Amino acid sequence: MKTSINTWLCLLLLVFSGYLSAAQKILIIESYHSEYKWDMSYIKGIKSVLLDDFELSYFQMDTKRQPKAVYPERADKAWQYFQKVQPDLVILGDDNALNYLGRRFSKISTPVIYLGINNNPRYYHVHRSKNISGVLERPLIKRAIPAVTQILDRDIKNILLMFDNSLTSHTILEEIFSSNTQLKISGIKVEIRLIGEWEIWQRKLLTAADESYDAVFFGLFHTLKDKDGRHVPAEQVLQWSAENTPVPPFAFWDFAVGEDKAIGGLVLFGYEQGKLAAKMAREVLSTDIQPYQLGTKTAEKGSYLFSRSQLQKYGITLPEKLSAKAVLVE
Repeated sequence: MKTSINTWLCLLLLVFSGYLSAAQKILIIESYHSEYKWDMSYIKGIKSVLLDDFELSYFQMDTKRQPKAVYPERADKAWQYFQKVQPDLVILGDDNALNYLGRRFSKISTPVIYLGINNNPRYYHVHRSKNISGVLERPLIKRAIPAVTQILDRDIKNILLMFDNSLTSHTILEEIFSSNTQLKISGIKVEIRLIGEWEIWQRKLLTAADESYDAVFFGLFHTLKDKDGRHVPAEQVLQWSAENTPVPPFAFWDFAVGEDKAIGGLVLFGYEQGKLAAKMAREVLSTDIQPYQLGTKTAEKGSYLFSRSQLQKYGITLPEKLSAKAVLVE
């Protein structure tokens, strides 16, 4: 009897270990880093779809905090890690990962799903690759700006958009603004500034009211450097900006909304990017479909998100129609 039990236990262990080894592996290569809230959000979306059935591993290129000169080196390390892990599928998070790794992946057969891509995939020379497709990110700038008039319940004439000088910011300037730093949206004069230095960011924000801006949007602020060339933490930039802005601050992404942050607005969520990319990855790994057959997709069109404390700070009462479809944090 004892021998039979031991035999059955050994068989069960073999079956279980075989099941574990058979689990398909997915490597997620992040352009940025795990503490970056956008990454945290889209990875949460990925896990909501894949975590229970697939073995997930991660590599962080850390290009928000590292100087651009080391991006190729970080890409080389990501590629080495890919070769070590030998995953069944790769998910590339955001433009830098696709920019620095897309061509390499287009030359092999491993399926790749990208997410958070602001540029046209043609720019990264992967649009004809049968093993590569994914999710585009399209910031809601031209829809979010007119909403400020409704939120503040007054006439808005001038709005300032503040961005860092990252690849994503330059892409937004090209794709959405056709490289123009000033234009009109729904009758509102809009200026977009791409800033690389922390001190210049501070000066520009502090003079916003003097320059007749009615509101400001905190876009991307993650690659700013101080006068000594050191990276300024994004949370420090956001908190200081929220405390010192002379005009009401709004945002285009959910990570910039909250107490000691921006008031809110019509924003994008990283979670939806990750969730849709994960659904595409599951379909590829569960069928004979190639990524290109799924086509490129665009995630959820965005939602209204607001900070209760910031609404109170600026004495804002949301209109009933807007309030009914808005999510409040805190």
